[in-house]
Amino acid sequence: MQIRIVSSRRTVLGGGAAVLALAGFGLMAPRAVAADPVRVGVLLPGSKSDKGWMESGYDGLMAAEKKLGAGLKVQMIENIADGDMEQALTQLATKNSLVIGVGGQTQAAVYKVAKRFPKVKFSIVGGNAGEPLPNVAGYDVRQGEIAYVAGAAAAMLSKTGAISYVGGMEIPSIVNAGKEFGLGAKSINPNIKYFESYTGDFDNVAKAKEATLAAIAQGADVHYHILNLGLRGLEQAAKDKGTHIIGSYTNYCGTDPLYLAYSITGVGFQVRYAIDHFIAGDWVAGYKPFGLAMGPEASDMVVCSATPEMKAKIEAIKADILSGKIKVLEG
Repeated sequence: MQIRIVSSRRTVLGGGAAVLALAGFGLMAPRAVAADPVRVGVLLPGSKSDKGWMESGYDGLMAAEKKLGAGLKVQMIENIADGDMEQALTQLATKNSLVIGVGGQTQAAVYKVAKRFPKVKFSIVGGNAGEPLPNVAGYDVRQGEIAYVAGAAAAMLSKTGAISYVGGMEIPSIVNAGKEFGLGAKSINPNIKYFESYTGDFDNVAKAKEATLAAIAQGADVHYHILNLGLRGLEQAAKDKGTHIIGSYTNYCGTDPLYLAYSITGVGFQVRYAIDHFIAGDWVAGYKPFGLAMGPEASDMVVCSATPEMKAKIEAIKADILSGKIKVLEG
């Protein structure tokens, strides 16, 4: 993979497949931390405009830049193929003190690169309890928790008594979220029909559309997902067939009639968390669960036009998860 400089602000990896954006945002803000800015590298395997996980992570990064101004200098790589992640992370580790991998799919490459750069800190947003390394932190978004709540919401919103879930890569956190979505739905309607599928690729639009159309053909009228750009295919299928979606990651209620609700998974919150704690000097290696226990910025469920009864039921389910009465799978 060759690197060529195209300007003082942007570098393209792999002939345009991956973009490094050098931060210039928020330069009008006062210098916040020290004479020299804190240098942070961020890897977004997908697109920062995917209306999903990657966009949420990018929004968190923008919020950190706005807060810290010239005290923070960011190098970001987006749209990286799995096979190029190790080289991209190496590029980031050579120039930054903190490197953040946004997505569990970055974990294997992060662990390889972190061993070669022991003085650099690495945080994985969506990481699980992997090999303990003194310079790696894995932040578990606990997608299973909010997927369970989303399943309950889907069952309450469905008019046909059938719902679907489309996941990208068939890795434990994505599979566990799919299982919990189905279990949450069955807690509301034990007889609900539930269709679960995986495309093998978070960004494959055609496969996501195909999987959603197959579920719609069997009666599903509310769909949930863990996808990146593949969401475009799910949206196309839902729009064509007059069904609806529960979105992920960010609350956009009122912006698109396709969406009845949103599960909040604080990807951007965790990006900010890593940066804030690194700057504060209390960044800690190891596994850290987030989820509902960390508050609504980290995890929440919003039904756009919820009845009082829906709101009460959702709050009760969240409370039962937090108390341990309802046990869900971890990442």
